[in-house]
Amino acid sequence: MLKHILLSTSAAVALSLSAATFAADIDMNANANDLAIQGYDPVAYFTQSAPTKGTSEYTATYKNAIYHFSSEQNRDLFRAEPSKYAPQYGGFCAFGVTKGRKFDTDPMAWRVVDGKLYLNLNKDVQKIWVEDIPGYITNANDTWPTIKTFSDKTLETF
Repeated sequence: MLKHILLSTSAAVALSLSAATFAADIDMNANANDLAIQGYDPVAYFTQSAPTKGTSEYTATYKNAIYHFSSEQNRDLFRAEPSKYAPQYGGFCAFGVTKGRKFDTDPMAWRVVDGKLYLNLNKDVQKIWVEDIPGYITNANDTWPTIKTFSDKTLETF
């Protein structure tokens, strides 16, 4: 009986660990299905200067988050240099990071600055962020390494 319990426990732990390897990294903003940017194509922000919905036909994974693309070409560009196209701060709100928080984002509240994609919680928050983009980026760059390995729920209690 003890042997059976130990085997069952070992199997459950192994399954839990293997499932965890497929979950998006904690420093990535992805939904329950590990989909990043609500399915929007990160490359399109650069190539089309517009949010463009991707499709499950063209996908790539970065830090265990799944990205959708509107074309094979965009997917291939991302695969070649994912850190160039992936949103900063794991796709969490750039302004929120300055406050030590990891807020979700609206794919429509975006800005490419110095070749990097930044997303915000919503357009109202983005209005505040654009008032001092260089200052907020500097602040967020300093803050991100400290908060990236914590959930927002944990950060909320700090």
